[in-house]
Amino acid sequence: MKQPLITGVGITDFGRFPELTEEVMAQSAILDALADADTPLSEVQAFYCGNALGASLPGQRTLRELHVSGGAVYNVDNACSSGATALNLALQALKVGQYDTVMVFGMDHLSSLGGGPLQLSQKDWNNRRGMIMPALYAMRAKRYMHDHGLKLETLADISVKNRKHGALNPIAKFAKQATREEVLASRPVADPLTLLQCCPAVVDGAAAIVLSTRPPKGVAKPVRVLASVVQSGLFETTPVDMTEAEITARAARLAYEQASIGPQDLSLLEVHDAFTISELLYYEALGLCARGDAAGFLQSGAPALGGRVPVNPSGGLIAKGHPPGATGVAQIVEVCEQLQGRAGARQVQGARIGLTQVTGGGIWGVDHAACSINILSL
Repeated sequence: MKQPLITGVGITDFGRFPELTEEVMAQSAILDALADADTPLSEVQAFYCGNALGASLPGQRTLRELHVSGGAVYNVDNACSSGATALNLALQALKVGQYDTVMVFGMDHLSSLGGGPLQLSQKDWNNRRGMIMPALYAMRAKRYMHDHGLKLETLADISVKNRKHGALNPIAKFAKQATREEVLASRPVADPLTLLQCCPAVVDGAAAIVLSTRPPKGVAKPVRVLASVVQSGLFETTPVDMTEAEITARAARLAYEQASIGPQDLSLLEVHDAFTISELLYYEALGLCARGDAAGFLQSGAPALGGRVPVNPSGGLIAKGHPPGATGVAQIVEVCEQLQGRAGARQVQGARIGLTQVTGGGIWGVDHAACSINILSL
């Protein structure tokens, strides 16, 4: 079985750009990734496009202006896991020799949707009754606070940490540092979550990576994918613990087994911190600490830059932003640049192994619709 390598990465600024389109942003990321890989567009044999909220055929619409047509284009919609799922599919094709060079890209342009929380399907019972994502995560926060004595100040500290990281990331156009007091005093969204504890609702952006089984030509060291796992949520037929993040824990076990490592081997992580409580729950689900110990893990300084295992050095979704189709690919770009020593002021010193985790979708009867975990190394 062939060993695919990530040979080039590209990413746009993440922010609000109403004058652009998702196709234009994706084209920019694609061209940057090709330049990084020193690979001409003509050598790319297939394209995998992650897109959650755009129009139909996003891959073909993007590639049309680059004068690419006739080949294989795979469009993937797995909600916020779209881009990471596209990577998983691309890896499968490369490993069996179907292609030897492919492009994975993801994009979304939320400015075109107006604003407010992401619009979820009204076919689902819970969405029709107002159980949108901020409300769901607020309930998780309340339950965790009840069970483990979590304090409001600790929730706020996730936002403080990630905003401090994001201020070091030049693509994070919304990134602005905030104190604990400012986070807690920001506008209430869903008790106990305030505005600065939620990822921005309107963010545009795109990211792309080149993968190949050919000898690399770019200047940066190529990155190996040690594990790539996609899982779907279990249908809940009995009462469940909404603070357990079962789908992430299950996907993580599979990824660690596939990579032949454990959480103690990680140098950094990029996780799906759509809300502050999310990151705390994922500390536990990913095995960084024991159940109920997430607050202590955060307070120890371990997940901050300079700590034992920085989490979301990019600023995460809270500070960098969350265009859903792009998020999974953007996480891969961040980890690649960290492993290659190209992350600038937010560089994790001695980074050797990185993990990305992104969940997606809110549908009735399951924790999340999808979860994608990737583990990368030089």
